[in-house]
Amino acid sequence: MKIYLGFTVAGSRSSIEAAKKILNVLQSLGHEVLTSHLLSDGAWEADRSVPPQKIFARDMNWLAQCDLFVAEVTGSSFGLGFETGYLLGATAKKTILFFERDAEHRISLLITGNTHANCVLAPYSHLRELEELVRRHVSASGLSARSDTERLLVEAGPFRSLGDRKRPGLSF
Repeated sequence: MKIYLGFTVAGSRSSIEAAKKILNVLQSLGHEVLTSHLLSDGAWEADRSVPPQKIFARDMNWLAQCDLFVAEVTGSSFGLGFETGYLLGATAKKTILFFERDAEHRISLLITGNTHANCVLAPYSHLRELEELVRRHVSASGLSARSDTERLLVEAGPFRSLGDRKRPGLSF
């Protein structure tokens, strides 16, 4: 499954270790994480090296491609709020928002008070809880490691070229 992992680039990166833990669990489960670059030390500089319109187009494209939105929102930012609000308001995609329980009082009430049917809030107290929480919530999303498109391609078998029409037993 394609996952958009949201994490602040411009806001507080105090929960970077939690975000890295989430990334590692998602990848170990076989998911493609479209935004793993957000966790690199140079993410802010990299994003600032291109025009903001390109970042917007790139991220909107990834939001369109993703099967699931997972975010670490302890250091929430305007970008994370936008991404979450966009997905919940304009799509039927599911979102899972992880945050440190002790930081809840600093996080936007639009995040911690979210009751949207496609949004799961996943507070945690310790990093060691994250692996089990990520596994449980991603599994409960009802989506598998393969996207719907990938499943259909696998079920359909290999693509056939036009030359295959000449082979006996093949019909189009």
